[in-house]
Amino acid sequence: MLSAISHQVQGIWPKKTTFTVDQIPDMSGKVVIVTGANRGIGKEISKVLLEKNAKVYIATRNIDKAKDAIEDLYRLTGRKAVFLKLDLADLKVITAAVQEFLSMETRLDILFNNAGVMATPMTETTVEGYDLQFGVNALGHFLFTKRLLPLMLRTASSSPPGTVRIVSLSSSLHAFRNGINFDTLKDGRARRKENSMWHYTQSKFAIIVIALEFARRYGEHGIVSTSVHPGVIETDLHSHILGVARKIGGKLLFANVEQGALAPLYAGASEEGAKLNGKYVIPWTTVGTASKDTQESAIGTKLWDWLEEQIQDI
Repeated sequence: MLSAISHQVQGIWPKKTTFTVDQIPDMSGKVVIVTGANRGIGKEISKVLLEKNAKVYIATRNIDKAKDAIEDLYRLTGRKAVFLKLDLADLKVITAAVQEFLSMETRLDILFNNAGVMATPMTETTVEGYDLQFGVNALGHFLFTKRLLPLMLRTASSSPPGTVRIVSLSSSLHAFRNGINFDTLKDGRARRKENSMWHYTQSKFAIIVIALEFARRYGEHGIVSTSVHPGVIETDLHSHILGVARKIGGKLLFANVEQGALAPLYAGASEEGAKLNGKYVIPWTTVGTASKDTQESAIGTKLWDWLEEQIQDI
């Protein structure tokens, strides 16, 4: 418990940083996908990368909200992002999104697995019946990343070392879990015995494990995979949290989205990020220490095998 509390303190009162988005090099010719980029941290990441001349795909399920975000980003940057329809709660739609992207691009330099849901009602599940938070935050992103991986490996083979990256957004709340209860990942009695925030913390624990497994398995092939805690940020992610608690937290604890984008951008787009394979980045640009349980190779192998089993027929 003390370790978990320590992780929260680091997020609420982060170390100062000298890193600014001005230090991100020009990204002309680079192709980037940001999931959940129609708002919040993802939109801010997209804005910065558009300003750096990257070609940015906003991968989200709501076309109307995506169009609004794209127009707003165009007004701010003078550059247009591209919409990619992606519903992380539907494995078949994820596969279709990958196929659409592959029909349009011959490279992928950076993938920001930014989208996520938090404290959703327990009545909600994915199309295939997985816990919604685990399905969107962990399983959906795993499938999306895995299907895009061959293109990223090809991109890495012809790119400077350390420039092809996967950045997966987690949370300091992962530290409240010490493993994964596989019986709770699909809807059923075991899942319903736990509350929504329990499932959220489990999904964020899994994200760190998955990011580390990508680093272990593909680092030597030119992929830099990191997990990131962006900070305690005021975004719509908290829309399911009680209104009064959110208002109090917003005033006392939450930082803005510009600050929340710093750690993901540091991991994904800075020159220093080339050396961060397998690392866990915390606010604002510090290499932190994730829960020791996330680092165990046994849980990494078990989760990877389980995930592969879930997507083998998709």
